[in-house]
Amino acid sequence: MSIQERSDETTRQTREGDCEHQTADLRYWLALLHTPGLGSRGINRLLGFSGGDPRPLFGAQHPAHSGLRQESIAWLRGPDWDQVEQDLRWLEGDNRTLLTLRDARYPPLLREIADPPPLLFVQGNAATLEMAQLAIVGSRNPTPSGQQTALDFARFLADAGFAITSGLAAGIDGAAHRGALETMTPTLAVTGTGLDRVYPARHRDLAHRIAEQGALISELPPGTPPLPANFPRRNRIISGLSVGTLVVEAAQKSGSLITARLATEQGREVFAVPGSIHNPLARGCHALIRQGAKLVETAEDILEELSPLLGTLLKVPLEKPAAEAESTPRRWDGEYQLLMAALDFDPTPVDLLIQRSGLTADAVSSMLLLLELEGFVSAAPGGRYCRTGKMGTEPL
Repeated sequence: MSIQERSDETTRQTREGDCEHQTADLRYWLALLHTPGLGSRGINRLLGFSGGDPRPLFGAQHPAHSGLRQESIAWLRGPDWDQVEQDLRWLEGDNRTLLTLRDARYPPLLREIADPPPLLFVQGNAATLEMAQLAIVGSRNPTPSGQQTALDFARFLADAGFAITSGLAAGIDGAAHRGALETMTPTLAVTGTGLDRVYPARHRDLAHRIAEQGALISELPPGTPPLPANFPRRNRIISGLSVGTLVVEAAQKSGSLITARLATEQGREVFAVPGSIHNPLARGCHALIRQGAKLVETAEDILEELSPLLGTLLKVPLEKPAAEAESTPRRWDGEYQLLMAALDFDPTPVDLLIQRSGLTADAVSSMLLLLELEGFVSAAPGGRYCRTGKMGTEPL
């Protein structure tokens, strides 16, 4: 064997040894994750006893076992290694990573929160976790204009250099992810399930696109179903990864308000989009504004607030969202003038539009269809319609 061949063989053996050592370490991290009766707080408390290394926690005796439930102690003395092997098999797939709290690649902002997840499962490009992130969250059942607002804000802020982070939920979350994907900028989705599952199922294609262009993230091991208790917990990760959280449409009792509260507790900025006083989905945002969240009307309001904090991490936006870029109002004539005057930014029933405008039901129905297709009117639940932000107010 030549000198070069011996050198290559030594390098190969060293790499294999490092890989085996790393896998052995991960086994103990994963075994700790599966310990019954411990959440992330319990795991972090135990790691505090062992200097951040999970290995010493396993065995017959350890001071950290004091005060634990019997089922937890029994597991630490004899873990079910088959469960750990299932996780390791999932990690063998393409673009799959497991980050521990001791990993240099673990997101530094997330490490700062009071209750950081000990482990992060990542599907996609783990390097995207190092980007400056902005969270966009909101209602699962938004109005069409709210959904468009989330998409426009995400597209604009992604162009500015932010990775958009959300929770893959229906409604505002999905719109935020799609807005970022349109710019070919990474977007990150924090899930409330194991990464071998997609919830809701209709976002399966969206999840695949996110994994290709950014990353799916979970603190939960593969196989974890969408249990209700998991989703409020994942919200602290969404806010913890991000320099700020934007709420677009949220009811007064909403998971989005939990995310906003956690962001405040973590010392991060909170932004809220105001809405109509008649829109139930605006009340959560109005409550946040009363509590000190920053009212934003355009994505530039967020950039102005955060740019001094981030410096050169952000780039100059390529273009404004279409709704902001349009400057020439559409000129209305005849009956369209009457109908546009009857429309509000609040959702209005068709019967009231007929009464206000004095037009026939057939005429109003036909004109609303055309106005909706052109983006001047948005349909709301209950057969109601409202104006969008698109300009079109001047008569001939």
